[in-house]
Amino acid sequence: MISKEEALRYHREGRPGKIEVCTTKPCYTQKELSLAYTPGVAEPCREIQKNPDDVFEYTAKGNLVAVVSNGTAVLGLGNIGPLAGKPVMEGKGVLFKRFADIDVFDLEVNSQDPDEVIRVVQLLEPTFGGINLEDIKAPECFYIEERLRETMNIPVFHDDQHGTAIISGAGLINALALAGKKIQDVKIVMNGAGAAGIACAKFYMELGARKENIVMFDSRGVIYKGRKKGMNPYKEFFAIENGDLTLEEALKGADVFVGVSVANILNREMVKSMADHPIIFAMANPDPEITYEEAKAARDDVIMATGRSDYPNQVNNVLGFPFIFRGALDVRARQINEAMKVAAAHALAALAREPVPFSVLKAYRLDHLEFGPEYIIPKPFDPRVLLWEATAVAKAAMESGVARKTIDIDEYREKLEARLGMSRQVTRVFINHARKTPRRIVYPEGEHETILKACEVILDEGLANPVLLGREEVIRQKLKQLKLNIGNAVEIIDPVKSARREDFAQVLYEVRKRKGLILDEARKLIQKPIYFGVMMLRLGEADGLVAGLTQHYSETIRPALQVIGTAPGVNKVAGLYMLVFKDRVMFFADATVNIDPTAEDIAEIALLSAHEVKRLGYEPRIAMLSFSNFGSNRHPFAEKMRLATEIVKHREPDLIVDGEMQADTAVVPEILDTYFPFSELAGKGGANVLIFPNLEASNVAYKLAARLGHAETIGPILMGMRKPVHLLQIGDFDEMDVVKMTAIAILDSQEVDLLV
Repeated sequence: MISKEEALRYHREGRPGKIEVCTTKPCYTQKELSLAYTPGVAEPCREIQKNPDDVFEYTAKGNLVAVVSNGTAVLGLGNIGPLAGKPVMEGKGVLFKRFADIDVFDLEVNSQDPDEVIRVVQLLEPTFGGINLEDIKAPECFYIEERLRETMNIPVFHDDQHGTAIISGAGLINALALAGKKIQDVKIVMNGAGAAGIACAKFYMELGARKENIVMFDSRGVIYKGRKKGMNPYKEFFAIENGDLTLEEALKGADVFVGVSVANILNREMVKSMADHPIIFAMANPDPEITYEEAKAARDDVIMATGRSDYPNQVNNVLGFPFIFRGALDVRARQINEAMKVAAAHALAALAREPVPFSVLKAYRLDHLEFGPEYIIPKPFDPRVLLWEATAVAKAAMESGVARKTIDIDEYREKLEARLGMSRQVTRVFINHARKTPRRIVYPEGEHETILKACEVILDEGLANPVLLGREEVIRQKLKQLKLNIGNAVEIIDPVKSARREDFAQVLYEVRKRKGLILDEARKLIQKPIYFGVMMLRLGEADGLVAGLTQHYSETIRPALQVIGTAPGVNKVAGLYMLVFKDRVMFFADATVNIDPTAEDIAEIALLSAHEVKRLGYEPRIAMLSFSNFGSNRHPFAEKMRLATEIVKHREPDLIVDGEMQADTAVVPEILDTYFPFSELAGKGGANVLIFPNLEASNVAYKLAARLGHAETIGPILMGMRKPVHLLQIGDFDEMDVVKMTAIAILDSQEVDLLV
């Protein structure tokens, strides 16, 4: 539980509040100041005056949302006013940014007159790409949203209404599927007729529910025709004939109960009276209409959701508004219409039926999660929500005619990956290129849970045909325990029982007999999955190998070198790390294999790195690192890097490579351009490939850069092998790292010269 003091300290300490404005362009020099403001700013102003749509090209409008509130219905606090509601609106801005990379200004309007709120928002239309209405009481909220949607040409969305409706709608789709019921047939009882309750009922109708099957209650009882007290046109829409109906009576035989009201309104007897496989969405916060424990005690067949994070199936609005606005903004939608909301709900429902990645399980400290009564709604920290929901919303906006911009959906998904972090974008590019020619990849650690989880992703992406080495009974048992339905899609080979064992042993013996290996030893070695796997690779029975979760690099590299060997013309293999920072991608070599390389070795490492970096889709700009800048120190260590640079230039004159140089010189363009304009790297934005003088320097540097620079690492990418062998880090339990290295192995296998 969070204490009062913790909450106050969180908001008070350091810079007060939770948000700040950051610049996206540099403004450190007189020239940059002149570009940011006068006189340079006049140029985009002129362009926008000529073509108003250019505002999206030259300003932040297209990624800026206003969170607007008058504080009349804040969370569970009620009408506390705009000033007291400001922390909530700031929090909304945090969620927009964290989950969908959308910038927010929170606007607290000091008026309870709905027409004044409407006018304020209308006047601000030039500033924003969208409007998120928040914590405005009913029925005024309905009127305000309706008027703004009618009069504005940007998306307007009242999250208290539609957020709860869309997320619970996604849960309802899946709950009905589990219960074996059709939405048009079910009887729905609603308790709560405020903004969320009415919006939920209307949205369920958009999903297919029939109005005559919906009964709605508020604090005064059933909503019926002719009732005088507490009514408004929005409630009147759901009024029924029977004014004597009680909640207890309405629930008898009902299929669905939806509560957006008050705690403890339901009891066990009411739940027992409902139809088979009752669906209960008790969404009152912080205490639901009936607790999860009480509902389950009444019926073991109940499918339940609440608004709480400590129970299964949390109906959390953060699953909706960031991603709906993301999709709407990216196609410059004029509004968020019903088609977009329905698309969002169906996308969330479909995602909940997909296998849950390890990263999500780790975030929630869960061992397993799969579609079923306890999991009908995705988790908010599932990074796939952005990809699925925003894409669905953008597509629906284009198809329904409210989009002003047409986009390619596949390209859009890649751009969304980039918003999750450059590493996600890089991985997506690798996967998209690799899946064009799926290959047969062997995994010597086929019994490892991480490998098995990765295979599920690999098969889902159509990336490769996995071959798992290990004991078949163990692998199948683990697949069952992990609830991975991929047993028929993967090939399982037990090296100890394989019919190829003797043939492989004979080949290994022939390869190593003049290195001291006898046949009996070869027979023993070939029973080890790593030796069996590299032999498959040597003989063309696999296209690539990925291993290393359970052993050190040397234990994987040694068998590979013994059986497969290096590529033609290569004397040394080396390891390359790809470091993905927020704003750039860098490559470090060699951080894995060669402890104290000579100048010749370093030159070969640089050439291997250049080849690999090109293959991965980047133009290499290589810096040979030292403690010296271009002869400033004549120490032998510096001379080694200078000599290595000369060797590289001699062998491949067209490569952009220079050195020796210090690390900051290599990566800070201003240093190169100002002090070393003669360098091949000057005027090119600095280096993106760093070649280190020894393993110690490289290993220390990449680990420090990764930790202090918050970079994600991909690697080590083993370079120089005759056929693709790639390494995993010992003890790594993230299946996506296996997926990345699998993609790289496939890209390797596409290189003809590596298959010689």
